[in-house]
This record gives sequence, structure tokens and C-alpha cells, in this order.
Amino acid sequence: MLTAQQLPAYKRDGFLILENFVSRDVCDRLCGRAVELVRDFDPSGAVSIFSTHEQTRARDDYFLESGDKIRFFFEEDAFNPDGTLKQSKEQSINKIGHALHDLDPVFDQFSRTPEIRKIVSDLGIESPLLLQSMYIFKQPRIGGRVTCHQDATFLYTEPLKVVGLWFALEDSSIENGCLWAIPGGHKLGLKSRFMRAEDVGTRFEVFDCSPWPAEKLVPLEARKGTLIVLHPLLPHLSRENRSAKSRHAYTLHVIDASVKYPEENWLQRAPEMPLRGFELRRRS
Repeated sequence: MLTAQQLPAYKRDGFLILENFVSRDVCDRLCGRAVELVRDFDPSGAVSIFSTHEQTRARDDYFLESGDKIRFFFEEDAFNPDGTLKQSKEQSINKIGHALHDLDPVFDQFSRTPEIRKIVSDLGIESPLLLQSMYIFKQPRIGGRVTCHQDATFLYTEPLKVVGLWFALEDSSIENGCLWAIPGGHKLGLKSRFMRAEDVGTRFEVFDCSPWPAEKLVPLEARKGTLIVLHPLLPHLSRENRSAKSRHAYTLHVIDASVKYPEENWLQRAPEMPLRGFELRRRS
């Protein structure tokens, strides 16, 4: 339950840092499960590189069709010029996305705890739907930067009712590429939207091309087990990880069933796999 002090802080800053939200054992369980998923992943079928430097993805069906699947995305610096991996597959994956919370039993159970549901409810999401999830590795020495952005650019609703949940599964520090954010930056308004193009691929629609006030960025260092709650309009980023330490994290985004989720949003699902809330799926 969020306290009377935390709710005003979230409205003021656009984020909350909740320490010891997840036990160390649970963090280890999620990390172990992600390692298993990567171990069983065969990269010979499709290779997709995660990049925040690209302005569009012209023809990456592997990425565009990942909204209702578990798919694997490589670090930009993972490959040699000839296309071979510089190091092991396990040390080359940037992230897994975007439906872990629905398709994997370990992440399904974690994502739908009463504690997470209460946080989301406290923040005004009355009829929650779990939209997307990502497991982010931030690999040692090659972990790429994520440029300053707002979650609502990629996950937009009308009206805007989205909550981002970022779980530190390992210690996250300036050294290994922690989050940085602009306190109060969520009051600056939405700068752009990332959408499916009318013909093929994706495009950005820009509303405000002015630069972010980078001098106001502050590091959001987080110990293992910390939950960072992010407002959808909060400008935030993470820098490269050139250290010898990884920085595993799990993210979950929740929207309200009462809002419109536009068809032009890049992340879409097939009709046979609709979004669902915090109810655990019955398993035989």
C-alpha cells in the first residue's frame, strides 16, 4: 500500500522508489528462469537487434509481432562484422519481450501478485490490464544505452492511464547502467508517438522537438529487490554498461480497461489472445 507521503511524491516527481519490494529469493528465481529461456532459444531462425538509435523499423516483423509472444533481442554490440557473435548467446541478449507475463508461468505468477495489484490500484488504475513485459539484461561491457524517452511514446492510451513498473533483479548503479530520470519532467507533456506506419514498418509522430533538459537528470540507483514506479510521461534513460557487472531488471506496464488503446500503437495482439488483468490463468 502506498503511503500518504508517497502518492504526492509520485505526482510531484513522476516516479517512486520502493525498496525491498521483491525478496532476494524471488529475484533469483526470475533471473534463473530468464537464463533458462535464453538457453532454450535458437537464434538461427531470426535475429533482431534492439536499438534506440533507429528512428523506424522498416521491416522487422519479428519485433512488430512480439506483442503476444516471447521473443529475444540482441545487443547492438553483440556481433562481429561478419555477423557472428562476439561472445556466448547468453552474454549477447539485450532483452526478452513482450508477453512473458502471459506466456511463461514463472513470470505470470510474479506479475500478478496482490502487492503489485494494490500498487496499481493506488495509482488510479481501476480496471487493470497487463499490457507488456520485458526482461532486460544490460549485459556486462556491451549493455547498450537507452536514450531519453517517455513510455507513453510507445504505449499510448486515450486518456493516458498507464503505469510502468521496473523491478531491479540485481543491484543497479551508475557503474552498470542504472535508470536516470528528470524529476517533474512528466509535466512537460508528450513529445512524440511511435506508431505503425500506414503502409509498412513504423514511424514517429513528433509534437515537440525541443531537447530534454539533460542537466536535470538524476540517477535512480536501486538495490536488488527495489521497485521503481514510472509515470508514462516521465523522461528517463539508461546509459551504457561498460562494467563487468550485469544489471538484470524486469518491467511490466499496466493500462486501464476503460481507456482506448489505439490501433496504430506499435504493440498489438491477435484477437485470440486479449489482454487480461491480475487473475492467474488456471493450468492443468
